[in-house]
Amino acid sequence: MSFFDQIQSRSESINSLLCVGLDPHQKELPADQWSASEESRCEAAYQFCKRIIDATAEHTVCYKPNAAFFEALGTKLGNVTLRRVIDAIPNDIPVLLDVKRGDIGSTAAAYAEACYEEKDGLNAGGVTLSPLMGWDSVSPFITGKYADKGAFVLCKTSNPGSNDILALNLQQQTVFEKIAGLANGWSSSAASDSPTSSTTPRLGLVVGATDPSALSKARKAAGSKLWILAPGVGAQGGDLDAACRAGLNDEGTGMLIPVSRGISRATDPAAEATKLKEGINAARKAVLDERGEKREQPGDSIAPYQKEFLEFSLKEGVLKFGSFVLKSGRTSPYFFNAGLFSSGSALHKLGKAYAAAIMSSKELVDKDGNVTFDVVFGPAYKGISLGALVCSALYSDFGVETGFAYNRKEAKDHGEGGILVGSSMANKRVLVVDDVITAGTAIRESHTLLQKIEATPVGVAIALDRAEKRSLEDPLSAVQAVARDLEIPVVSIVALSQLQEYLKLSSEYDEDVLKLVTEYRSQYGV
Repeated sequence: MSFFDQIQSRSESINSLLCVGLDPHQKELPADQWSASEESRCEAAYQFCKRIIDATAEHTVCYKPNAAFFEALGTKLGNVTLRRVIDAIPNDIPVLLDVKRGDIGSTAAAYAEACYEEKDGLNAGGVTLSPLMGWDSVSPFITGKYADKGAFVLCKTSNPGSNDILALNLQQQTVFEKIAGLANGWSSSAASDSPTSSTTPRLGLVVGATDPSALSKARKAAGSKLWILAPGVGAQGGDLDAACRAGLNDEGTGMLIPVSRGISRATDPAAEATKLKEGINAARKAVLDERGEKREQPGDSIAPYQKEFLEFSLKEGVLKFGSFVLKSGRTSPYFFNAGLFSSGSALHKLGKAYAAAIMSSKELVDKDGNVTFDVVFGPAYKGISLGALVCSALYSDFGVETGFAYNRKEAKDHGEGGILVGSSMANKRVLVVDDVITAGTAIRESHTLLQKIEATPVGVAIALDRAEKRSLEDPLSAVQAVARDLEIPVVSIVALSQLQEYLKLSSEYDEDVLKLVTEYRSQYGV
């Protein structure tokens, strides 16, 4: 079982998000034992940690020994003591070694061996890393013979000085948001380089609970599957409720709350661990209840395929939130660029989303479940690839066989000649596929072309319906105008209403994004 599978399993089995830190700082140990000898302070450190382990084992998801405090015990026995402590942890509890390594090549590989090897190393299950030297400084810890290990990369740490670098802006995102996104990509790279039976990401993020805004942005950038280690609750003053609201994924998990001094300095560590676990669970419940109330509020429904489409559109950068000046002069809080569906996996998912939208449409599917068209037509140029994807997905996902055709913008004077390619459309019912309808010009031109060859246009399928008025004086949207003028239905995978509903349900976007989209819809929506 991989490190993060162990984290997930342990969290579920004991219903906890608590991570207990093991930090035998000099101030935590008796002064006379510290000063007596290296042997004496190492034994004191071991007993200090063993006492915490024995008191908290039933409540903690994992233990997080900080290597620095053990190294400070002495060059002879410091690491020996750390290994003794790790060996004292029950086998069913993961060990996250807090070392914050960051180097490349053979040096990183040597660090990984020292952290992970069971015989001559420290036998940890996971580590913390600095990602600033890039993928090649991270990969030795989660690929090859360590493919089942895991690492939390420093993303936005809890110290005030983290703003000096990690909060710097890089065009439309901060350094820490970039790191959060990279962690997702690196996990995929690791899975590709060194496949295992686990599909769980091999990287998590360290994001301070002291900055809920950054925590929310990191969760958004990383997605819902990555675990976040959120230090800062307790001694550093982090707000537990705010941290949970910002960092928990949609299932109310995906986040560990590490606590060290709050437990080690308690008169009764077991009671304090119980209190912390219950407090975290109360915060989790409050967040899930709050999100549940949002889900129960009246609004536009969102189907699973629409939710999946929005999620992968955001992941691919096709859909972005921010401030965008459109051709119309309006400033939109979101932007959609279908041209960025530019990988095999993204195009595969895009075709499936179109197919799901078409098969869910009452306008394009009759009461017996049969589609009302014979041929899918993709107008040049974007529509060509889209039409092919839709045909393929309709067949693979629903067993629906249709023809496919497209046009050239310039007539061909050799070979088959003409401007039309593919399945014959004469006397056939035709569905036109495009990405969006802005002014409707391409759709109207396609409609005219199809009528000239005695084809019957029966509908249009698009990816996104912005569902906004063409002007403040015109109550119709471009989509509505096409449907009215051409007397055919227009079906979209999602519309502005589903985007708004997605934001209501998602934990990955703060209230400001939802507010901007809601205000935009109120002002310009149809």
